[in-house]
Amino acid sequence: MARRWVVGVLAVAGAMLSAGAGAAVDCRNAMTQADMNQCAALDLERENARINASYNAYRRTLAPEAQAQLKEVQLAWIRFRDLACRFESGSSAGGSVNSMAMGRCLQAKTRQRALEIEALGKCEEGDVTCRR
Repeated sequence: MARRWVVGVLAVAGAMLSAGAGAAVDCRNAMTQADMNQCAALDLERENARINASYNAYRRTLAPEAQAQLKEVQLAWIRFRDLACRFESGSSAGGSVNSMAMGRCLQAKTRQRALEIEALGKCEEGDVTCRR
């Protein structure tokens, strides 16, 4: 399941990046759909790096049993995120804007999940609502 997710995300990111490969894009002033797709891909790449760093840092603080549970939770979240973004960007399916819509959705949900994982990693000793 995780492998399918990685392949899917790489396909979306690759499609978005290939639209503007070779040229630097000013994402604050992106005007063409290809540029907007490329900017969405770059934003998603940045959020993926953030969530991976957050996840790995938090995972290292956990006992093996909790690490396995975290992995299970994360795989379920990835499935949810991908399905939710496919649904949310469905009105643009088949269109040139779909890569951007899907990428923006993935980016927003990934950013939110990274924040959740970072908060878990900052639990104070004695907080029974956090897993250590």
